[in-house]
Amino acid sequence: MSRAFTLSALAAGLLAMAPVVQAYEAGDFMVRIGPAHVAPDDSSSDLAFAGKGPLAGQDLALPGTGVAVDSNNQLGITATYMVTSHIGIGVLGATPFKHNISGADGLEGFGKLAETKHLPPTLTLQYFPMDSASRLQPYAGVGVNYTTFFEEKTTGTLNTVIDSVAQANFGTPAGTVDGSKLDLDDSVGVALELGVDYMLSENFGLNAAIWWVDLETDATITALAGDVEVGEITTEVEIDPMVYMAGFIYRF
Repeated sequence: MSRAFTLSALAAGLLAMAPVVQAYEAGDFMVRIGPAHVAPDDSSSDLAFAGKGPLAGQDLALPGTGVAVDSNNQLGITATYMVTSHIGIGVLGATPFKHNISGADGLEGFGKLAETKHLPPTLTLQYFPMDSASRLQPYAGVGVNYTTFFEEKTTGTLNTVIDSVAQANFGTPAGTVDGSKLDLDDSVGVALELGVDYMLSENFGLNAAIWWVDLETDATITALAGDVEVGEITTEVEIDPMVYMAGFIYRF
């Protein structure tokens, strides 16, 4: 038996044993799961105080003050339904992200002022350029993000800061402001996406993806003296995060 024949037979056998990876086709459904990291590119407008109740009419601009939002890691889950071999509908979801909100600019030294959780469901129209049986399937997407905030909580540090501002500007007794609550409006904005799948077999593979989300919210902090509302502090917060995710893909 010749060496050429032996090598040819061995090559044919290896090819037969190798997993067959087909190009994405209409009707395919992919689920991706893995760790997701949200990194805000945040900024905010100056805080402004508007008096209520016993401080009604006592309004105060607070130039040079702001807030910052930290990053967080959670479990990301995405899905794609292939409408054609090149076009897919993608959905991004995750377990709830939790963010600490701290002072920025003139309030930077005060540390954590509040915290919140959010969910960022995102719908994108995805384009897959590859039309061969490539294991590597890059894609790009554009769509819309809806972010909803919940479980907003403030800290005693924030209460102390507001109380100090009230003392210095309105002459209120120390300890007048002893509570607060935070409300963050939901956000709707544009989302951009880049990703790549690498199929290890017909059904299983690896994935990496990034998103940029146009995310902003109006924040309202209500200052309390016991159960009485004595003022509101407002600011517009631009979060505009980058979202990074890597994990596994399963194709149905």
